[in-house]
Amino acid sequence: MTARLARESFFRDRASRAAVVPVISNATVLVLKLVVGLITGSIAVLSDAVDSAEDIGASSFDLWSVRLSAKPADIEHPYGHGKAEGVAAAAEAILIGAGGLFIFYQALRRLVAGEAEIDVGLGIIAMTITAAVNLGVALYVSRAAKATGSIALAAGTRHLLTNLAQAAAVIIALVLVGLTGKREFDAAIALVLSGFLVFSAVRIGIGASYQIMDVRLPQSEEDLILETILRYSEDVRGFHKLRTRRSGRQRYVELHLIVDAGKSVREMHAICDRIEKEIIEALPGAEVTIHVEPDDGRFRQPRQLTR
Repeated sequence: MTARLARESFFRDRASRAAVVPVISNATVLVLKLVVGLITGSIAVLSDAVDSAEDIGASSFDLWSVRLSAKPADIEHPYGHGKAEGVAAAAEAILIGAGGLFIFYQALRRLVAGEAEIDVGLGIIAMTITAAVNLGVALYVSRAAKATGSIALAAGTRHLLTNLAQAAAVIIALVLVGLTGKREFDAAIALVLSGFLVFSAVRIGIGASYQIMDVRLPQSEEDLILETILRYSEDVRGFHKLRTRRSGRQRYVELHLIVDAGKSVREMHAICDRIEKEIIEALPGAEVTIHVEPDDGRFRQPRQLTR
């Protein structure tokens, strides 16, 4: 029964369905790149194969984090399991950065030691197939990331786009080798790829740190909260102590609402319910906590409420 429920939960969760696709696609292109890289002797293709091996680990970790993040809050984790996605994104950044350094070493070694023969035609065909696969998967995962708000899927999308850029760079390298006969282009492009990978790793790592460190929601989202409260300016005197954060796909909003001391608990409860509902409509999946305070003269700005 538990296994059946787990399968049903998996198929209902769009983020989980999207997270499994990169695992399959990365495994497929890894085999393709390894075979073609060994046959052609291209260090750029083999370097891309190394990155695909890391991609399998990263996408598998993303899948684990998305599944864990989807679990509801429990006694030990009252705020849910959303931070697993931030941890996954940080781990993905480390893997990408390590891959970039490894590719840098291999390309530099090949430049110093000299180039082997490269079968350009087969390499171009393999990398074109790889680019097409990565583009399709990136578009699919990107749509799922936007629809679900998954941090892990967003990081995975950026990773897939770096793979697409890598494939394009390798194709350019092989074309240059074919046109000029100079095999140094293959290792030179691999060096450029290594720098691109390290840069991408830093970007993904910074994004992951924002979630792990409980950075506030984007200003555009906090503006939606302010606009919602302003619509109740006749009943609300002001507000302060607005705190927002994100944990995986879950947003958390907390604030203190200043109200007329003469209003009853029933009246203010109804107003708070309406404000919470509108915030959740503006920020799907948000968990809103409102603390009501009687107006004592502070934080009062009826025309434009203040934080």
